[in-house]
Amino acid sequence: MVIRLLPPDLVNRIAAGEVVERPASAVKELVENALDAGASRIEVMLREGGRSLILVEDDGGGMTPAELELAVERHATSKLPDDDLVHIATLGFRGEALPSIAAVSRLTLTSRKAGADSAWSLTLEAGAKGKPQPAALAQGTRVEVRDLFFATPARLKFLKVPRTELGHAEEVVKRLAMAHPEVAFTLRDESRVLFRFQAPTTDLVGADLIGPGPTDNPNGARLARLGAIMGRDFQENALALDARREGLRLTGHAGLPTLNRATSDQQFLFVNGRPVRDRLLQGAVRGAYQDFLARDRHPLVALFLELPPEEVDVNVHPAKAEVRFRDPGLVRGLIVGAIRHALAEAGHRASTTVAQAALGALQAGSGYGGALGSEPAFAGGPARFFQGNYGGFRGGTVPHRLAEAAAQAFAPLDGFDRPSARGVGEAETAAPGTAYPLGVARGQLHETYIVAQTADGIVIVDQHAAHERLVYERMKQALAETGVARQGLLIPEVVELEEPAVARLVARAPELAELGLVLEGFGPGAVVVREVPAMLGPTDAKGLVRDLADELAAMGEALSLKERLEHVCGTMACHGSVRAGRRLTQPEMDALLRQMEATPHSGQCNHGRPTYVELKLADIERLFGRR
Repeated sequence: MVIRLLPPDLVNRIAAGEVVERPASAVKELVENALDAGASRIEVMLREGGRSLILVEDDGGGMTPAELELAVERHATSKLPDDDLVHIATLGFRGEALPSIAAVSRLTLTSRKAGADSAWSLTLEAGAKGKPQPAALAQGTRVEVRDLFFATPARLKFLKVPRTELGHAEEVVKRLAMAHPEVAFTLRDESRVLFRFQAPTTDLVGADLIGPGPTDNPNGARLARLGAIMGRDFQENALALDARREGLRLTGHAGLPTLNRATSDQQFLFVNGRPVRDRLLQGAVRGAYQDFLARDRHPLVALFLELPPEEVDVNVHPAKAEVRFRDPGLVRGLIVGAIRHALAEAGHRASTTVAQAALGALQAGSGYGGALGSEPAFAGGPARFFQGNYGGFRGGTVPHRLAEAAAQAFAPLDGFDRPSARGVGEAETAAPGTAYPLGVARGQLHETYIVAQTADGIVIVDQHAAHERLVYERMKQALAETGVARQGLLIPEVVELEEPAVARLVARAPELAELGLVLEGFGPGAVVVREVPAMLGPTDAKGLVRDLADELAAMGEALSLKERLEHVCGTMACHGSVRAGRRLTQPEMDALLRQMEATPHSGQCNHGRPTYVELKLADIERLFGRR
């Protein structure tokens, strides 16, 4: 075997294998070029998922004929004027994208420099370059990629169906659109426009286009763009982030814990305007929400990290999809701290999607003898309900006797006062002039749910989930401050367990004592519980110890209890909270509501489920056809 230099066309095809994995990869490189060129409008069109045609047109700076010829040469770029690979301020910098794409396709570049009197076009086929020709185009650049991978037929076999490839390209463009809300984006295929995001106006931008600080317009460009891509639910339930630490700045939005998904595909991370997929950042998000979500649920976030270029290395991945930080601990701490601070500021707030889901269930299940999903029977009001053919009566009229019977049936009962429409500030159990966000308790349903009246609606509280969260937060606070107070048992509780479970509990006894649970071995197959956390009150010690033994078996020996505090405290809080099925008095219900209002994160339990549902009066009136 003789060592030799490979021919340039083969070198380009090899490079294309790294840079251009699928049509979406080519779209990403071309759109990044347009952004680096200063475009304010970018249009992308795909045919057959990008296999037969990728067209990207922008209104950026454009190129001269000489620059066109140079742009398709390997490692030719305008983005490293000082040959500095440390201070990189652009999305692209290697000069590999255009020659790699041209090596495996039929590429046509058309561009017009700002202020030039005409445009020029350059065509390449499988890397073979033609001569620049005059063309017609307004300022900017148009790139046409036809028959992608025709020069490497083996690669075509690895492409998915057009719909799948189109979906990948759509995700790429959306991520770049999220990072650049000041730019208008359009994506279409051969038959329709998939989306069109307009550039913001001055009124929409507010005081600051990028940073969601307290002085900014809450309907700023970034949040509007995020709402267009991630959905209105995220826009309505997103908490603004703006934190700084040692030269780093984190902005963006984090969704409330009760707004969650089964996968992490709605977590978007950007570093200096570059979309990245970084395990460090994803782990930081998971750590910030670990007290609020179950392990199989994921929050919705869009995080934008800005830091000096010398603090991050973007030249560690062929497609620039990963980065490496000089101080990853500082970055992780900033993300975790910013999100947790925003969640604490949210207090007891829960996602509006909780109420929407409840209303949707009520509407779907209502209807006068109708099928599931039919409109409510009284939609449009009683007048509409009695119109048409109803029970054999036509013309919208009701027989006189039936009308009298209906009026008598719906008349108020003797001695029964009509419910007042007073707000919470006038409620009997509230102090004069006081308004409570979660209202005043009016009753308890099935010894499980508390119904409260607010100034403009009702609140339904899951008493067990709510109290579980309150106990959990108190345990964390006590552990951080003075330690968890313990209550000695008059008669120690003996709990029989399997020998491996006993061994695990005894080995962790000192750590459990810090959490308020004092136990010791009682022979080979039992432990004796002598003290329990005082804040749990009367509790099932046997059930608590058995659940903790299962938790320790799942944790293994690698982590301390404090490192898995959310699991252990969560288990204890569950046993110490007000159980479903317990009847509460009026003062007890009101006290629970007031504690929820004063406790951060009380809008969701330890598993991310909502602790209460709030229904506005207007929504209730719509259910009954009053609106």
